[in-house]
Amino acid sequence: MNLRILWIIILSVLPVSELRGSLPLAIIYANEYNIPIAMIFSLVVLLNILAIFIAFYFLDNIHNFLLKNRFYKKRFESYLERFQKKVDKFERRYSALGFLALTFFVAIPLPVTGAWSGALLSWILDLDRKKSILSISLGVIIAGILMLLGTLGFLSLLS
Repeated sequence: MNLRILWIIILSVLPVSELRGSLPLAIIYANEYNIPIAMIFSLVVLLNILAIFIAFYFLDNIHNFLLKNRFYKKRFESYLERFQKKVDKFERRYSALGFLALTFFVAIPLPVTGAWSGALLSWILDLDRKKSILSISLGVIIAGILMLLGTLGFLSLLS
């Protein structure tokens, strides 16, 4: 039982899975053990919001240290090159919307649109950190609600 919670915690803060990967598993777990869905939803959302701070800390501190490693530098630059194209497209389309656009970017429950990507986008564009954290957090909450509704709908179809 505790191992599943550990997996949910890990998946919630990892850049690859974030809320989109952890919330469906958390809801299944909550249903199996009669845990209130509101409690498990809150846990996953708060953990994913914590990932924003982890991402900014990583980008501000650890990233510069890791750039000295050729393997990391090559992988990050490759990722950044692909991500920069999305950033440019995003900036052209949504720059007039400001931080609301960052919220919508994170709120879309698709791969590469979560808290980590929102933090990276904010970091690349050198946006105001406090406003970005608020905007990304709001996007995480919206994405969480969308994922919750989608997961509950899918589970109801199965039962």
